[in-house]
Amino acid sequence: MRRNKTSTRLFRVFVLWAWCAGIMPVSANPADLLLVNGKIATLDDASSVTEALAIEAGHITAAGSTDELRKLAGPATKIIDLGGRTVIPGLIDSHIHAIRAGFRFATEVNWEGAADIAEALERLRSAAREKPDEKQDSWLIVAGGWTPRQFAENRRPTEAEIATATSGHPAYIQLFYGYALINAEGRDRLNLKSEGDLPDGAKFERDREDKVTGWIVGKGPAIIALYSLLPKPPMQEAIDGTRNFLRELSSFGLTGVIDPGGHNLAPEDYAALFHLWRNHELPLRVVYSIFAPHPGRELEDFQATTQFLPMGTGDDWLRFNGIGECVTWGMYNNESPSEADKEAFYRVARWAADQGMTLTVHWNNDRSAHHLLDVFERVNREVPLASLRWSIAHLHDASDASLQRMKAIGVGWLMQDGLYFAAPSYIAERGQAQMQRSPPIVSARRLGIPVGGGTDANRVMVENPFVSLRWMLDGLTVDGIETRAAGEIPSREEALRIYTEGSAWFAHDENRRGRLVPGMLADLAVLSDDYFTVPVSHIAKIKSLLTMVDGQIVYAAGPFSDLDAAHR
Repeated sequence: MRRNKTSTRLFRVFVLWAWCAGIMPVSANPADLLLVNGKIATLDDASSVTEALAIEAGHITAAGSTDELRKLAGPATKIIDLGGRTVIPGLIDSHIHAIRAGFRFATEVNWEGAADIAEALERLRSAAREKPDEKQDSWLIVAGGWTPRQFAENRRPTEAEIATATSGHPAYIQLFYGYALINAEGRDRLNLKSEGDLPDGAKFERDREDKVTGWIVGKGPAIIALYSLLPKPPMQEAIDGTRNFLRELSSFGLTGVIDPGGHNLAPEDYAALFHLWRNHELPLRVVYSIFAPHPGRELEDFQATTQFLPMGTGDDWLRFNGIGECVTWGMYNNESPSEADKEAFYRVARWAADQGMTLTVHWNNDRSAHHLLDVFERVNREVPLASLRWSIAHLHDASDASLQRMKAIGVGWLMQDGLYFAAPSYIAERGQAQMQRSPPIVSARRLGIPVGGGTDANRVMVENPFVSLRWMLDGLTVDGIETRAAGEIPSREEALRIYTEGSAWFAHDENRRGRLVPGMLADLAVLSDDYFTVPVSHIAKIKSLLTMVDGQIVYAAGPFSDLDAAHR
């Protein structure tokens, strides 16, 4: 059960006062929980590593040696021996479509890490076996998070291969935002008899002999519209899927996400998430923004939606964090916005600033970023932005000039590992020289720009933060291509700080989470391997053995698995 919010806040004030005053922040009461015999990376200003932590009322009250902190134990104190394992602050994905992924998770099949097409097909086959024969109308969906380059065959599976695995179930396989395969059963249920039945901009792919391959091709809007044709899961299935997806994130040591909404996610689709929140079942902290739902009426929609939803509405587990990543459709994936497009964006951005709202915006390419930055600077001259935590997501090729403009007005950068999958096409378009500094992680931090780590999962990337951390540290793509130069490779600690206190900044929480020091929220992960010493190539294989949020155990495995059932 969660503690009374008022008492927790009073406790937090006391601890922060005591810490600032230089007093050992020990409560008159014994600690609720002690973690001992560990290697705890506090990420404090001195990069201290300690052995033990004391936790009370969801907060860290002391850090030190095991012998010192054992003195804080009382008759009811729970003591967990870490056995020398590494502990890090809980990871925070600053840009992940977790709400959408959870909503569909019960019907989705994950191809993350599948080494060949046979393994991918077996995952489909296994999912089909789990569905009762009388429910062959239930879909098998691979919504993304894979690339042909992860397969030994280095190609997409064929419709014939998919047919061998689906056992009569309709299937939908999406590759980024350019391709989708719908099997014969799926096309029949969606009444896609001919190309004329497809959304505008979509067409059937044909081979060299002009035969239909089963794949449908189209640019982003066409594939988005195609996905929208799929039936939505029943509410209970959506609730179960959301619960299971968030638990999977907990298994990676994620204790928080910042969600930017996204395509194929209607307002009513948030109900599953809200159900878990109302029932105190969220295993991690969710901070979310609202994605513009309708082109041409963005300002009116935002005003109506937020009339009873002021900035920051919610609690420490679920909180509204403003608007984006689509702020206006005229400035979304548009390299050449018109003056009218920019004026419409300005009106929404100025309104958001007046409301004290955080704003995040999707932008891909530096060559057109001046359009966005011009508007940001215009708003900043009228309403200072620095305290609002505005951000630009993606922008892998950010130039020093763009970064400096962002720094000048207090705008942060949300960095993801999309190039782990997409680097070859990126190199083909921009050249190897540009790839050497994409994304410019070290340059941005050197300038003092707030940087948050993330994945942009689950359509274009996998949700595993340790895949992202490994890629930050070696620049190697999924198939081993070397990309980023050494000058843009951060240290292990720097990368971890980006994924913890860096991401926390965008949720207005950098003074409450992201470090393991007295007064901070007790959000942490006990790792299967030592992030700081294992070979970089091994980092992507790290899992959490024990994940805690607010001092509560939300996930436990391996040597701590007996703790899991008692805290679920």
